[in-house]
Amino acid sequence: MRSRILIVDDHADIRDPLAAYLRRFEFDVETVADGTGLRHCLQQHGFDLILLDIMLPGEGGLSLCRHIAEHHGTPVILLTAVTEQADRIAGLEVGADDYVAKPFDPRELVARIRSVLRRARREAVPAPAAAATEHAFRFDDWTLNVTSRELRNPAGEPISLSTTEFHLLRVLAENPNRVLTRSQLLDLTQRGEAATFDRSIDTQVSRLRRKLEVDARNPLMIKTIRGDGYLFTARVEAGPR
Repeated sequence: MRSRILIVDDHADIRDPLAAYLRRFEFDVETVADGTGLRHCLQQHGFDLILLDIMLPGEGGLSLCRHIAEHHGTPVILLTAVTEQADRIAGLEVGADDYVAKPFDPRELVARIRSVLRRARREAVPAPAAAATEHAFRFDDWTLNVTSRELRNPAGEPISLSTTEFHLLRVLAENPNRVLTRSQLLDLTQRGEAATFDRSIDTQVSRLRRKLEVDARNPLMIKTIRGDGYLFTARVEAGPR
């Protein structure tokens, strides 16, 4: 099945040639120039991936990226001329899956598109049925059932997890109070598969925080260790369900 891609960029001299180039790789491509066009398209159609320029007239790309993450869940690759690392990380923290700096090599962009699409397809694979004997981690009144891949909050309510979020939380629960670098987390969650973009783990941590933390902007359970990686601070108990 051909993947549907939406390009959001206010510069026609970038938008139109890029659309023509991507169609050569058997992508179905639509284009819009601003946030209004983006929101209209998302109401009318579903997309497999969105290429989103950060610097747009009207509503900016970061705000639109947050909207997409919260209401649609469509993977996003940011197109940005911003060179400051902090600004790029801000894009990942609002839900982007990757970013490409302008000017970019179209071949690299195609490789990144394919990588994000592969990751999204893996996350869409349903979890296997639970076995008779189930293993679980318990931390701060949360329960993660490893066999059924079910997470329940302190009230006993199920919380949905993508495949990548499940693997990330399991790795953190298996290594409490131990600083894990981004490279270590990628190796452990991607099962040895090559990752095009090592900052993608920041996106997954951000999404997991929104599900676990009372205040995702001031996390207490999954802490950032600046320059090193992440630390899971909860006291973890492991055993049968």
